[in-house]
Amino acid sequence: MSLATAAVLASTATATAAPAAPVAAPVQVAAAAANPVIVVGGLSGIAVAYEPIAARLRSDGYRTFIYQLPGLGLGDIPASARAFAGYVNQVRASTGAATVDVVAHSEGGLVARYYLKRLGGTATVGRYVSLGSPQYGTYVADILAFLGLGSCAGIVACQQMTIASAFLADLNAGDDTPGSVRYTTIRTLQDELVRPTGNAAVNDGATNVLIQAYCPVRVVGHLGLVLDGTAYTIVRGALVDGPVRPNCLAL
Repeated sequence: MSLATAAVLASTATATAAPAAPVAAPVQVAAAAANPVIVVGGLSGIAVAYEPIAARLRSDGYRTFIYQLPGLGLGDIPASARAFAGYVNQVRASTGAATVDVVAHSEGGLVARYYLKRLGGTATVGRYVSLGSPQYGTYVADILAFLGLGSCAGIVACQQMTIASAFLADLNAGDDTPGSVRYTTIRTLQDELVRPTGNAAVNDGATNVLIQAYCPVRVVGHLGLVLDGTAYTIVRGALVDGPVRPNCLAL
């Protein structure tokens, strides 16, 4: 679910600090040498909606790309995952990186996870971070109606994100976290679109982070997960395999 479209848009920027730069320099240098990061959008949005989180990543020195789901993410999720597999290869070829890290919002988390679990993606991804992805489905099944875009009837991706759909039964059969990928999920109690909110977590060794477990008064909605400063501090920690230490006051 969320914001994502039918094209693929890449934007990259790497900041390398000068030898005598301020405190942020070591972080930027480390990030510049790290895996490229692909921000994967969700349903019914456009790449520009993910520029805020992409800009934060670039500011921290990461080579950052934005992937927009084909057909606004309305179609078959496995088909979107196959297209995503091709995009990952493009990023690897353009950067020379053997592996990439993935930060995926909403439906994008399912697309990326299908790639990992069913399309051999564990060989090319080092870290997987999902933001409000309905890993086990959502009661808000008619998500397009919620967004004012019509009925779920006939919208394949919407049907696939319903609880107990055939797609999710297949995706969640067996190990939720295959391969040597480090899996992190981030969720919020105020998520309007993933209900119950616990369905945004996965099993089998993932780091599942509920923002309000650390920051009880932090209010973050579904779309806010890609804008919120606290959520970003969790993403940033996951990308360096750090402990979960959200900054509850981050802007």
